[in-house]
Amino acid sequence: MHVVNHIRTLIENGTLKPGDKIPPEREFARSLKISRASLRTGIGYLAAVGVMQVRHGVGTFVADGPPEFAKAYLSFMGALHGFQPWQMFEARMILEGNLAAFAAERGNEEHHARLSEEVAEMFAAIGNPTDYLIHDVLFHRIISQASGNPILAALMETITSALYDNRRKTVEYSTDLRESAEMHREIYRAIRARKSFEARELMNQHLRLAEAAQGIEPSTGRKPARRNGKPRKGRTQMSPHGLAQ
Repeated sequence: MHVVNHIRTLIENGTLKPGDKIPPEREFARSLKISRASLRTGIGYLAAVGVMQVRHGVGTFVADGPPEFAKAYLSFMGALHGFQPWQMFEARMILEGNLAAFAAERGNEEHHARLSEEVAEMFAAIGNPTDYLIHDVLFHRIISQASGNPILAALMETITSALYDNRRKTVEYSTDLRESAEMHREIYRAIRARKSFEARELMNQHLRLAEAAQGIEPSTGRKPARRNGKPRKGRTQMSPHGLAQ
């Protein structure tokens, strides 16, 4: 949060503007007097919520992509009216299935390369749910950008950010992320092959599985009690579907 607050201040006072590149990792960590690992965690959070964009081999930049449409308002209205999980999934089904289809039709080689990179990062982060969630978020963000419709991308950004803020509080209880990574890989392959119908169907299948899993996961913030390496009867492990919860 030290990193997050520091960068927020730099943006608010105009020191950093959209598209600006932040200092190299070693230099930035030294100036903040924190470890490079802590810096990467902070940058990862900012990337997941859409403030920063990490370009591997190039550097980290202040995002200049589609804005969020009243994220704070969405969160406030959710608290006021008690948005239900199924309502959020319904909104995602309407948006993301079509975004995946548009991405298959309109995405370019750069989008394909970035999706491939995020899939590889998801497999590499299977043992680290917090890192996995960040790459899950970025994967879905790239799809919305590849759709070629900035209005839909901005709407999806608002929903994704609201979901991430909630999901990051419980993602550490997730188990067996390999299934989720494999599903994302199938979505990526359909988009790369420009199979719009298949991309839409795979995305919708991913969301349906995640919604079903969320309905049976623990309602408390404690890890499921285990007996002989298995969850105790009556308690269920968190779904492996990352952001989709």
